[in-house]
Amino acid sequence: MNALVQQFVKLGAGRLAAMLTVTAVLIGFFGFVIFRFSQPTMGLLYSDLSLQDAAQVVKDLEARNIRYETRGEGQTIMAPKADIPRIRMELAAKGLPSGGGVGYEIFDKGDAFSSTSFVQNINHLRALEGELTRTIRAIGRVLNARVHLVIPERKLFERDREQPRASIVLKLRGELDAGQIRAIRHLVASAVEGLKPERVSIVDEGGRLLADGAQGEAGTAGAGAEERQVSIERRVKSQVEEIVASVVGSGRSRVQVNAQLEMNRVESRSETFDPESRVARSTQSRTESSTSSEPREAGVSVGNELPGAQGQGGQGQNRDASNKNEEITNFEISRTTRTEVLEGGRLRRLSVAVLVDGIYARTANGETTYQPRGQEELDRIGALVRTAIGFDRQRGDQVEVVNLRFAETPAPPELKELSLVQQLLSFTKEDVLRAFELGVIALLTLIVLLTVVRPLLRQVMAPEPGRRGGGEEGQGGAQGQIQAQGGMQQLPNGTMTGQQQMIAGPNGNESPSERMLALAQIKGQIKAQSVEKVGAMVNENPSDSVAVLRSWVHEQPAGS
Repeated sequence: MNALVQQFVKLGAGRLAAMLTVTAVLIGFFGFVIFRFSQPTMGLLYSDLSLQDAAQVVKDLEARNIRYETRGEGQTIMAPKADIPRIRMELAAKGLPSGGGVGYEIFDKGDAFSSTSFVQNINHLRALEGELTRTIRAIGRVLNARVHLVIPERKLFERDREQPRASIVLKLRGELDAGQIRAIRHLVASAVEGLKPERVSIVDEGGRLLADGAQGEAGTAGAGAEERQVSIERRVKSQVEEIVASVVGSGRSRVQVNAQLEMNRVESRSETFDPESRVARSTQSRTESSTSSEPREAGVSVGNELPGAQGQGGQGQNRDASNKNEEITNFEISRTTRTEVLEGGRLRRLSVAVLVDGIYARTANGETTYQPRGQEELDRIGALVRTAIGFDRQRGDQVEVVNLRFAETPAPPELKELSLVQQLLSFTKEDVLRAFELGVIALLTLIVLLTVVRPLLRQVMAPEPGRRGGGEEGQGGAQGQIQAQGGMQQLPNGTMTGQQQMIAGPNGNESPSERMLALAQIKGQIKAQSVEKVGAMVNENPSDSVAVLRSWVHEQPAGS
């Protein structure tokens, strides 16, 4: 302990303070670095939460002492990345987040025996709206949704019943196409008894009407025709782009398709008779034959009228015979009846415009040259396009293939890296942020070492005044100390040392003999102390002492 205390005493107060400052700064800085790297990596737990759901989730995390961070005005919650799956499962078991609405779990909290029928109906409507909201939120581009249902109450002896209606407000990420909007309408209509898809209205958060529930079936039919037109144009464009890109290269062609559809619904009926095609359906024949005879007229007498009387001689009879044949034949004439219904939405005309870029080549000097494509190649591309779209000249279809130079010159092809290199260089966003954070901390560490630690260490390790480092520094230091100890009495111009002034007193009124005795006594004490210190220094630094003595021996006298 004495040696340690002596070592601290030799260093001095300034050096000790500098060493303590350096130690405190290093401990604080590296403690901050260790604390920063010991913190878990934060990941996304939930985003776009309602304030009610966010408050419930935060309350649960605080109750379990789980570290979290909130961003985006409290709608986004971050948690330790390694614990996110476990936290989500535990929150889901508690019904969090609820999605901004309540579902069928509302019936688990109330007492069914003490609730009235009105309360039960309201709870059923709330639960149905909440479940539909959760289902709609499961769609990719839907961030949030609110569903309002209007279900008329059934009344006794009611002949005309009002149809249910529904209104939906969506918060979207991007845009919904017509197919997705129609899917949402059918989804809601299928979940509510008696609700038709055309009675569902959809509005986005910007106030745009996506589906009008007041138009009825007419509006739905018009939307269906428009959707069919867009679908045909998209399908034909995709087919043409795929086949043209395989010839001219990806991104070196532009395709536009215009499909004209017949929106009218046409119903036609035709009936055709063939007079040459006859078939006997029925035949009826009738033959009649009759014979009649009449006597000639004679005189009328009583004798002729009596029974058994015979005519008198000379009287004759008149006979008439007739034959009648009748035949009726019914023929069936062939007849063709045709009924044709042409629904709206059939393709009436198709127009396709294809713009292709030319050919680019690099010269020996590294310059890019442009060369247009030949007409023969354009004709071949046009033939491929006509075949792909089902070209019909009688329908009036048109296909135009034009070669023009694009404003943007294609970038030079990049060299393909090896799969291993691609895997090593495929950094994610989190990897880049982590590397940037490590770089900043390393730069701060270097700055602290160069601007704080290095100057402080240099000050601590600096030699004392009158001493030098190495062999010559030790020699000069020992020689200076010996000369200082030996020459304490030799002050110029008769100046007294501090001890002599103390002996002489402030006024210097002592007698000369007393002054001389005091001076001799002080000189003796000083010499004894100087000899002891020189001996101690020689014992501690023998090599340095020998070097000093040798320098004195070889030193020439002044003025020789």
